[in-house]
Amino acid sequence: MERISDAEAAVMMVLWDHNPATAQDVADRVPAKRAWSANTVRTLLARLVAKKVVAHEADGRRYLYRPLIARGDYVAGESQRLIDRFFGGRLTPLVAHLAERDSLGADEIAEIQALLKDLKP
Repeated sequence: MERISDAEAAVMMVLWDHNPATAQDVADRVPAKRAWSANTVRTLLARLVAKKVVAHEADGRRYLYRPLIARGDYVAGESQRLIDRFFGGRLTPLVAHLAERDSLGADEIAEIQALLKDLKP
């Protein structure tokens, strides 16, 4: 899959939650801090269609857009790229890094411990 920019990811977040959707629907749901017009959203949608991660179909004079990739698949791919790029493909150094920077709270540590316990054979 071709990489998706941060702006394109904002559009995808809307489509994963609300689809099919028109460009105006997406523009209305993108976080207000972006202040994007419908034309900006149309440009981003056209890029996503070209990257084959979004499909569109005519609905009268407008298009309806829907994602072609699942959010979970996208997140898994991006997570793996991060781990590969910065941590040599290993998850343990990432968790250690987060723990060393005090980025993990007590609740998160408990959740990780529970996950690890469930993974043990």
